[in-house]
Amino acid sequence: MTSTTSPVPVPGTEPFSADGGRTGVLLSHGFTGSPASMVPWGKHLAGLGYTVRVPRLPGHGTTWKDMNTTRWQDWYGEVDGALTDLRATCDRVVVAGLSMGGCLALRLAEKRPADVDAVVLVNPAVNLARFDIKLVPVLQWLVPAMPGIGNDIKMAGQDELGYDKTPLKALASQIAMWKTTRADLAAVTQPLLVFRSDEDHVLDPTSVDLIRAGVTSAVSELVPLHESYHVATIDNDAQLIFDRTAAFIAEHVGTSDD
Repeated sequence: MTSTTSPVPVPGTEPFSADGGRTGVLLSHGFTGSPASMVPWGKHLAGLGYTVRVPRLPGHGTTWKDMNTTRWQDWYGEVDGALTDLRATCDRVVVAGLSMGGCLALRLAEKRPADVDAVVLVNPAVNLARFDIKLVPVLQWLVPAMPGIGNDIKMAGQDELGYDKTPLKALASQIAMWKTTRADLAAVTQPLLVFRSDEDHVLDPTSVDLIRAGVTSAVSELVPLHESYHVATIDNDAQLIFDRTAAFIAEHVGTSDD
């Protein structure tokens, strides 16, 4: 269910949109995060001539209590609509995401294979091996939130403008989305590029391992990030992510001018 109120978004969490060539890129931020973590990446790709969309997921960029009224179907609906928007003007579309945004990107590739030409993931989330995660379906009815997971960034002075609490009803829904997405990973056949930080204080290595073992992509590249934590898109390796993404798109999908 979606909140009936409309809290005022936090400045700096605005969606980003840029119209360019016939190749589009959809970038999705992560759980409790905001477009602030993706806009620099989006602006870089827009500068190369790509058509870019960075939506703000429902319940994000406002308050954690607002987010607790949203579910994974709301978040998926937002990126699904953005993909439809891109396909209206673009011949090819790449979907990309950070953390939970990576799960959403994979779900788009699973459900809309004809509309997704490649997938790019940064520290994608489809699993957590922590024991307390198993308790969330029960805990969500006992407490509204637990401490936040945001701003796991090595570079000083960066801020993804996320929440300082983790809303548990929303987290329980994310876990359900992970399970659904993992079950259909074999449907992902598109070229896949995955960035994984060596040191990540939010996710363990199981997500990337499960993704790479589960997809049936003929092209599956893994790029280690040595100088970034979880929110690598605005960390020390951001330029590496930007450059490798552009090269990957040009090689496997097409340049912005094609």
